[in-house]
Amino acid sequence: MIAAILVVNAGSSSIKFALYPLTRSEDDKMPTYSGEIDGIGDAARLRVQNAGDKNVEDSAISGPVTHHVALSALLKWIVKHSGGIELAAAGHRVVHGGGEFTGPVKINADVMRKLEALCPLAPLHQPHNLAAIDALSKLHPKLPQVACFDTSFHTTQAAVATAFALPRALSDEGVRRYGFHGLSYEYIAGILPDHLGPRADGKVVVAHLGHGASMCAMTDRRSIATTMGFSALDGLVMGKRCGALDPGVILYLLDHEAMSSKQISHLLYEESGLFGVSGISDDMRELLANSDVRAAEAIDLFVYRIVRELGSLVAALGGLDALVFTGGIGEHAPEIRARVCRQAAWLGVRLDERANAGGGPVISEGAGSVSVLALQTNEEYVIARHARAFV
Repeated sequence: MIAAILVVNAGSSSIKFALYPLTRSEDDKMPTYSGEIDGIGDAARLRVQNAGDKNVEDSAISGPVTHHVALSALLKWIVKHSGGIELAAAGHRVVHGGGEFTGPVKINADVMRKLEALCPLAPLHQPHNLAAIDALSKLHPKLPQVACFDTSFHTTQAAVATAFALPRALSDEGVRRYGFHGLSYEYIAGILPDHLGPRADGKVVVAHLGHGASMCAMTDRRSIATTMGFSALDGLVMGKRCGALDPGVILYLLDHEAMSSKQISHLLYEESGLFGVSGISDDMRELLANSDVRAAEAIDLFVYRIVRELGSLVAALGGLDALVFTGGIGEHAPEIRARVCRQAAWLGVRLDERANAGGGPVISEGAGSVSVLALQTNEEYVIARHARAFV
């Protein structure tokens, strides 16, 4: 039997997963198997790829499919088709760790109660993260489970970077800036020396651009400021999320549009961002290929907000040594990278157009004072590495 770590990233309608051997070289960051169960809530499908990205499973799971049913199907597949893999632990992406969880933690009943109390801070993610943990605890009661938090990486920030100008009583209740995408930033911070050498510990801004998007300013590869705050709504324009918003807009919607908090939540999380501005799509690939002026306006706003936040983060750093693009858009949309770099030329950013079109990893001109990289992130590997430490 081969002992393995199961990595789980559960959402409302899908579960992404990966299987990593328990013992493996730190240089080998690819899973033995990976895949996704999509269509949760209805008729779902289980899709699995091997280490060579070859499809080895594509089958239906009869519905209605809950997280429990989906994970049951996955566990059965592992037993039957994985060639003798036995699970040693499971590592979960959990979006919010609040102020208490500053690093990975082994899950027990007390931890679950504390994480459930944080659901209002991340309503789009946290309940589904926890649903997968609960399901797996019932399906495999003796399996150690480890929670890895998107907020933990940002706990190195100074108090002034996390504070809102609100009454102290609210701050004491946990109303402050947290920051997210920490697992992605942790991975990028870990591989920066491979690409930047000693400059990796300098003044670096990492842009995690995808359906969810944020940016993080680092020194010594530690977070000192980030664009997301109390919730995953703040900061940049995202696929369907609004990003930074004047709180007066919320008051206007409450008082003059007579919208309920539930309606406003749906508006900000599901009807805004690229989708809301364009009225066409939340997929950057579709918008870039579309000649409609509304698609162009959505892209313009997306880029503008990135460049504006970049200036803010550089101010927090007191300079800039490197700019790193990652995430689905950051890794695969050279036009977006190019537009950001051109508008950031005042910072000393000089783009190598040919290298950028080729995907990098280094996409800056040699003469530029700022190194620019396009790097693939690997949140699953970070989770697997943390889970191994508990076995």
